Amino acid sequence: MIVKRTDLTPKQNYTWIDARNIDRDDIAVLTDEYMIPSEVLADIMDQDEQARIEKEDDYTVIICRLPNDDEDEDNPLVRTCSPLGIILFPDKVVTITKEDSVVIDDLARRRVRSCPVDTKEGLVISILGRSALVYIRLLKYINRQKDLVEEQLQKSIMNYELIQLLQIQKSLVYFTTSLAGNEILLEKLQKTPFFKLNSEDEEEFLEDAITDNRQAIQMANIYSDILTGTMDAFASVIGNNMNIIMKRLTVISLSLMFPTFITGFFGMNIHIPGVDSPWAWLVLTVVCILVSLVGSYLISDRRNKLLLKANSIKKKSPSERKYLARKRQVLKGDDKD
Repeated sequence: MIVKRTDLTPKQNYTWIDARNIDRDDIAVLTDEYMIPSEVLADIMDQDEQARIEKEDDYTVIICRLPNDDEDEDNPLVRTCSPLGIILFPDKVVTITKEDSVVIDDLARRRVRSCPVDTKEGLVISILGRSALVYIRLLKYINRQKDLVEEQLQKSIMNYELIQLLQIQKSLVYFTTSLAGNEILLEKLQKTPFFKLNSEDEEEFLEDAITDNRQAIQMANIYSDILTGTMDAFASVIGNNMNIIMKRLTVISLSLMFPTFITGFFGMNIHIPGVDSPWAWLVLTVVCILVSLVGSYLISDRRNKLLLKANSIKKKSPSERKYLARKRQVLKGDDKD
């Protein structure tokens, strides 16, 4: 889809060629009618193309990376970025993106009133400034989704929640990489001689865009660090829970070994006293149960905790015991009041 736009502002002195969701026919029109080289179009269509600025004889090529606001049905928490090509001619500006973009759509529908789009350079910095704000909005959305996934993960530790956290981390990596490239591009626009701003308003807006882009980078880094720590913490929790389960199973298995050891004697082909008694099976059952309970108590943590508590009480000095007794009396007096 290629649309010519000349009605952004009454003072607009150029023609904006808005090319989005382009197909092969649109590529042919851009190549034949607007004289855009196929090499430039190939770079813009490359999903992994990095942000940069290049000066040619008749035009200037600027490539930046914009966030995609559309959700993927298979991976709803993954937010990707796509390159946007901005080609500056003497009398027109051509913006080319393989997919639709909320940044371009906002400027095309004039939803953003504070952007200086009277000139070509103003349109470029307006796109970059608006993209930084969209990055910030999507980062806040990703952070809210992360909090929801963490709440679900605390209630039920399943693989699905961990996969969602991985998807969020992937989105943060995409955003951090794209924002870093846009930051380098914005700094180059301030220094390059073939991109000259026309007013102080454009210079101030460029500085605001740089500030917003840096804020988005900091937010992405902070959220990524928090997410990494959260995933490490949940991985440790899952490991500890697995160790506790295996410990309990080990205690149960060892407890069942004691009655098995006793019944093994009664299965021998030798005479054992009391075997002929009609109550031998009942005595044997009771003995097995008692031995199993005593064995499970001896190898469980409950006995170890009691021993540690007793040793800690014994090791207390007389002054410590007096202090604890005095503290109990004070607490009892507070309860009576």
